[in-house]
Amino acid sequence: MMIQDAYLNGLMERVIARNPAEPEFHQAVQEVLVSLAPVVEAHPEYIKEGVMDCLVEPERIIKFRVPWVDDAGVVRVNRGFRVQFNSAIGPYKGGLRFHPSVYEGIVKFLGFEQIFKNSLTGLPIGGGKGGSDFDPKGKSEGEVMRFCQSFMTELFKYIGPDTDVPAGDIGVGGREIGYLFGQYKRLRNEFNGVLTGKGLSYGGSLARTEATGYGLCYFADNMLKANGRSFEGATVVISGSGNVAIYACQKATQLGAKVVAMSDSNGYIYDPDGIDLDLIKQLKEVERKRISEYAAHHPKAQYHAGCRDIWKIPCHIALPCATQNELDGEAAKALIANGCYAVAEGANMPCTPEAVDALQAASVLFAPAKAANAGGVATSALEMSQNSMRFYWTFEEVDEHLKRIMTDLYQNASQAAAKYGMEGNLVAGANIAGFLKVADAMLAYGVV
Repeated sequence: MMIQDAYLNGLMERVIARNPAEPEFHQAVQEVLVSLAPVVEAHPEYIKEGVMDCLVEPERIIKFRVPWVDDAGVVRVNRGFRVQFNSAIGPYKGGLRFHPSVYEGIVKFLGFEQIFKNSLTGLPIGGGKGGSDFDPKGKSEGEVMRFCQSFMTELFKYIGPDTDVPAGDIGVGGREIGYLFGQYKRLRNEFNGVLTGKGLSYGGSLARTEATGYGLCYFADNMLKANGRSFEGATVVISGSGNVAIYACQKATQLGAKVVAMSDSNGYIYDPDGIDLDLIKQLKEVERKRISEYAAHHPKAQYHAGCRDIWKIPCHIALPCATQNELDGEAAKALIANGCYAVAEGANMPCTPEAVDALQAASVLFAPAKAANAGGVATSALEMSQNSMRFYWTFEEVDEHLKRIMTDLYQNASQAAAKYGMEGNLVAGANIAGFLKVADAMLAYGVV
């Protein structure tokens, strides 16, 4: 991806120089700047008033140690992060990720993406992200609780319902959110909407668990129908087996597709009869087991160690829902060769730039993450609204709001791409539509 603007090229060089050894952040910034070349040409005030330089620099980065005691009485120390990237249109909003791969560059990449994703929802929320290199896998309930309490003992100083509202992400589900919120409540002596993804008994929203996966399929369905396609009768491959993947599988099936493969970090399963979603939920949500156990229950199903070859399974629609850069150029070529006509990103930036280029060159319909997986944060914002009102909406009401948001989001991205001469390019359209709202707010504030 080449940036067709001398100023933006120079800005990209400064980003790399000021943020060394952070390739994910560089990749996210470059993708956005490539799309914005025609926008800054039409609106030079975004450069003149410093909007572009401010946009790529976080408003605040918080980095802290997280000491906790394991079950053997040994003191462990992890690192915690919160990047409050941009609050131009509302309080910072974005998840917390607990995974060994977490470092400052990952959190900055995720926070930067979150700016545009949140803007695209049409809701008043800014962009932020956080997390830790702590790994909940293999830890006891007590160890996870003690870690979460220690993490929040530092983080609580910097967040609040009108300042920064974290949510879950990889490694942070309902259990972790409960421990985090309990500690926040204890420290602040307040019951408010500071975290989303909470349990239904203490302020959570119906449909939040399903939201990212459902929203992914709602966006993809709009994209497919606009191009004479649909989920009906399609074969689908989904990577991952967390919340996003599980509920993308459920909604794709409801829309008439057959999902034949899913994965976890160890490997993937292929079931030609279609994935037994109830079994996946039992294994992953209840028993917390590896996906390899699936094959023991379904003789026709095949388990394969490693995840790379999942994209060699013939399919019409691919939904990468695991992690960043999981689908590379080679995988994209395999999908194209096997007749795949649509890819929609459920994880954050799961396709490499080479993969995106290959898919677009082959006229494969492509839905970028900042648009396609915005359903989760959109429903988090709906949870914030319900918390503020001390009120609950029904599942159907929340789902209807979500469907409308994702439909509007598709239309806005599609129209923005067409307006700036890139019709059909939803990557560019999502970046442009998300940027304009944030940039105009930044202009209104002056230099801040």
